[in-house]
Amino acid sequence: MIETKQELEKAVLVYFSVKTGKNSYDHIQSLDELKFLAETAGADVIKTYYQFSDNFDSRTMIGKGKVMEIAEFVEENSVSLVIFENELSYTQLRNLESEIKCKIIDKSNLILDIFARNARTSQAKLQVELAQLKYSLPRLTRQWTHLSKQYGGIGTKGPGETQIETDRRLIKKRISVLKEKLNKINVQRATQALERKNFFRLSLVGYTNVGKSTLLNILTDSDVYVEDKLFATLDTSTRVLGIKKFDGEEIISRFPKKVLISDTVGFIKNLPHNLIESFKSTLSEVVESDVLLHVIDASSPNFEEQMSVVKDTLDEIGVKHGRIIEVFNKVDSLKNKEILSGLKQKHNDAVFISAKKGLNISSLLKKIKDTITSEDAETVIKLKPHDYKGLNEIYQKSEVKEVKYLKTGIRVKVKSNNSNLEYLGTKNKYYEQHGI
Repeated sequence: MIETKQELEKAVLVYFSVKTGKNSYDHIQSLDELKFLAETAGADVIKTYYQFSDNFDSRTMIGKGKVMEIAEFVEENSVSLVIFENELSYTQLRNLESEIKCKIIDKSNLILDIFARNARTSQAKLQVELAQLKYSLPRLTRQWTHLSKQYGGIGTKGPGETQIETDRRLIKKRISVLKEKLNKINVQRATQALERKNFFRLSLVGYTNVGKSTLLNILTDSDVYVEDKLFATLDTSTRVLGIKKFDGEEIISRFPKKVLISDTVGFIKNLPHNLIESFKSTLSEVVESDVLLHVIDASSPNFEEQMSVVKDTLDEIGVKHGRIIEVFNKVDSLKNKEILSGLKQKHNDAVFISAKKGLNISSLLKKIKDTITSEDAETVIKLKPHDYKGLNEIYQKSEVKEVKYLKTGIRVKVKSNNSNLEYLGTKNKYYEQHGI
């Protein structure tokens, strides 16, 4: 059997900005990220354009001269796709496609397309479809009707592999159906959340492609899908935190609760609002977490801006800034040790690791333990004589400081958080708590 490799779409990238003092820096990083997105979707980027102006052209965003320049290049090089960093209105899309004879999409459409390709669970597929329909609704009249052909490929992958219906009424009806289905999933997730009250919950958050899934795998001895592409992870993966490893030292022992850790979808600058709204049920895992691990790519020249994007997104989804551990990943890629030294000075409370090579994971685990147990209290629990079942549960759910076997019962000195102490004190009628 002969395998044929699908030919990549030739793509051109376009960035527009009103003139500011940061243009020279902003356009480079924005185009680099847009290129990564395009390549993730399967495009072959052969040229990039950027346009700075005092104000944007309402008809085409970039002005007639730049449009003609791009149109000429597209025709001469058989380019099939032009991707704009900026979100385009229906009118701008229509005007651009009347001059540039190829498919034109914006960054929002591109991200939605990548999400559609990577959605694996039914929940993720519903969320992506909802975001796509909300994006398409104000652009229904476009549909490239002024051109002689319909396009396929990047930016056209519709929900459920079908062409989006152009009838506004049908789309609105479909949106209602999707919302109802997602609400049912939300109810199920709420039930699961109640079942996890006896667990301590961590969530990995961060910019896309910073190594969250790789870190989850090393912390939990699991095999969550990892790929050097943007938005390789869409569905939340939850695992039990591994505790008995790394130099043979049991760094985290007898947590007050069993610790669950979740990987979540990565964030990105200018992530479409509809996408954030649609994925709020998935991101609820982040909102409900006891501690967040903010994973940062230490090797990225734009890590500070990426950190800011993550914090803004957390604000948007309603995360209350509580306990957050900053985890600088990929330190093995930093060739300049002075840069690493400077980062450690500036972020002296952060942990610096390499998830890929397993560097300094022990320090991260210790940091997690210290953070989890920072608000713990000590108490004494008295058990009936020979109540070894109760004693075993105490060992599972708290840090045992001292055990004394008396004629009248078993006296256990423990350390744990208040909610867990309450649980241990009320679950069994033979338990009796006395504050120290």
